Amino acid sequence: MNVSESFAVAYVVGVTPGKWARIWGERMPQLPLTLLQSSQDEALSTLLGGGADVALLRLPFASDGLASIPLYEELAYVVVPKDHAIESLDSLALADLADENVLDGDWADAVDLVAANVGVAVMPQSVARALSRRDVVARPVTDAPSTTIALVWLADNDSPEVEEFVGIVRGRSANSSRGAREVDEAPPAPPVRVSKPKKAKLVVKGPTPKKKYRKRK
Repeated sequence: MNVSESFAVAYVVGVTPGKWARIWGERMPQLPLTLLQSSQDEALSTLLGGGADVALLRLPFASDGLASIPLYEELAYVVVPKDHAIESLDSLALADLADENVLDGDWADAVDLVAANVGVAVMPQSVARALSRRDVVARPVTDAPSTTIALVWLADNDSPEVEEFVGIVRGRSANSSRGAREVDEAPPAPPVRVSKPKKAKLVVKGPTPKKKYRKRK
């Protein structure tokens, strides 16, 4: 565990560990939990360097000496400037971006460039939501590869604190005695997919049929 007398969780942008942090506070009030948001490379480096006990990262990453549990998948979204033609679509395919300048690099920088009408950027939905601003819009890309968020820790770190956090993330009750090593043998949790926006149904309204009344005899 860290020498800082707290349990540190490094996580990448888009991940929302607030629920797990709250449960940790209820179960482990004697040990404060510290949340460290950073880039993927920084979070991985912090974990390997001992600055964090666990990390919430996007697959893939260098896995030597690490244990991990895939948690959920994220759909891909494209971020475009406000009033772009794509704004009128409910969703699109990668082929629809063939004529666009698709930006690479840091997602936060890419959103700034998108707002400046330099191009468009594809990223996980959670990142698009976290970096949202009034001068850009985001739409789902139906056939773009999804990304996976995983809980990661050092393979040789079998401390009770790590086991407890693994249990919290996996949804185990406070009374469960299963450890982190047993988690790897359990069947993986089903991926949680972000639902796609539903298209509105067309309802054709016509004249209301008149009710027929039976004459009394």
